[in-house]
Formats: sequence, structure tokens, C-alpha cells
Amino acid sequence: MSKSFEAQGVIHSIDDTKSYGQNGFTKREFVIKLTGDGEKAEYPNYVAFELIKDKCALMDNFRQGDEIQVTFNLSGRLWNSPGKPEKCFNALQAWRVQALSDAQNTGAPDMGFAQQMPNYDDDVPF
Repeated sequence: MSKSFEAQGVIHSIDDTKSYGQNGFTKREFVIKLTGDGEKAEYPNYVAFELIKDKCALMDNFRQGDEIQVTFNLSGRLWNSPGKPEKCFNALQAWRVQALSDAQNTGAPDMGFAQQMPNYDDDVPF
């Protein structure tokens, strides 16, 4: 399991969801301009993220210019082609996207889905 990271920024662009291959694999990319601690307006950083499969819908409620917090995993793979040098590809795979105001106002983390609480009877022994 890879470690999760967080970034905050203003949405620069949101691509449409695209399907690949015969099995219906879906992917959606978006770019944010980083904001927050350590970022300098005179040297803006733009970062591309990807959403895969059912997570593509996370960007449906956001628009260009919205300030968001993104939780993501860093992943990578090697690619070898005969007669060519080895190449490494990296991806920032987002799995939670929140409006920055929502992320700052909640005490408990929003996991990007509704959590189900177990149904206990009232006759517990404590």
C-alpha cells in the first residue's frame, strides 16, 4: 500500500472522462495551480492529477477556479521497449477531492464516500 499525500490549489482545467480498451477502463485528468504554504505567486506550480474508474465522478461538482484539496497516491511503473532505453512513468492518482473550505471546516476526514455505521441493538452489556 502506498502512502497518501495531499495538495491544495485552484482548478486550472478539468478534462472529460475517457474510456480505454475493451474492458471499459475510464480515466479523467485535471490540473491545479498549487496554493498554500511554500507556494510563491511569482513562480506558480501546475500539477496534473488523474482519477480512475468510479473516482472520475469526483470532479463533476467542481469548476475551473474552485479551490480544492486533493488526496492522492503516487504511483509509477517502468516501460521497456526492445532497442530503447528503459523509461519510468509516474502518476498522481487522486482518490478524494474536497472544496478547500469543506476540508478546513471538518474535524473528521471526508473519505470521499458515505461511511456505513454498524447497526447495534440497544441491549448491549455496557
